[in-house]
Amino acid sequence: MSDQVVQFDLNGDVAVLRFDDSKANALSFTALESLNRALDRAEAEAKAAVIIGREGRFCAGFDLAVMTGDNRDDARRLLATGADFGLRLYLAPIPVVLGVTGHALAMGAILLTCADYRIGAEGQFKLGLNEVAIGMSVPEFGVELVRDRISKRWFLPAVQHAHIFDPQGALGAGFLDEVVEADEVLPRCVARAGHLADTLHPGPFRTTRDTCRADLARRLRDGLTA
Repeated sequence: MSDQVVQFDLNGDVAVLRFDDSKANALSFTALESLNRALDRAEAEAKAAVIIGREGRFCAGFDLAVMTGDNRDDARRLLATGADFGLRLYLAPIPVVLGVTGHALAMGAILLTCADYRIGAEGQFKLGLNEVAIGMSVPEFGVELVRDRISKRWFLPAVQHAHIFDPQGALGAGFLDEVVEADEVLPRCVARAGHLADTLHPGPFRTTRDTCRADLARRLRDGLTA
């Protein structure tokens, strides 16, 4: 199955969601709708999911045409929609593995903190939160998700100083769990997701997910509403 932005494939117990808008893989309203629709199907039909970007690009963050446009209501709505998607990954009832095929900036980097396992492509790619360097603030939900996942040593440089990592640096900071050659990202993601699907009992996985993450997710959603 495929739509404009996300192609869905089922590989045994693993759903593979290929995110490709043919441009920068920005999180637009259309992209988020497509990702949510594909994740609905993954949660219904699979025991684990892989979300993988296009060659050279994982996700460029929010659609800047909306975020810096004149319609502030649209910008707030896109921010909330993207935050909801990130928190959906954070609380997903099945393991989620990300195939970080290239650049992952701003909200693209925040998404890396929401998944169970992140496999990046080796190469001259940029990963990190560049908001402060381009005249934007890192949203509170992003700050807290990053704080929850990356190395304490790298938290301040990553969030406050807009430090951008290469894949090996992102591995050391905690944005990635593995770095492999570009053509190995997809097979390695499928293998890792398959291992999680085979070895984790779905019921206890969901219960433990809530124990680990539900309180923070609830606080962040309350903050978004406020």
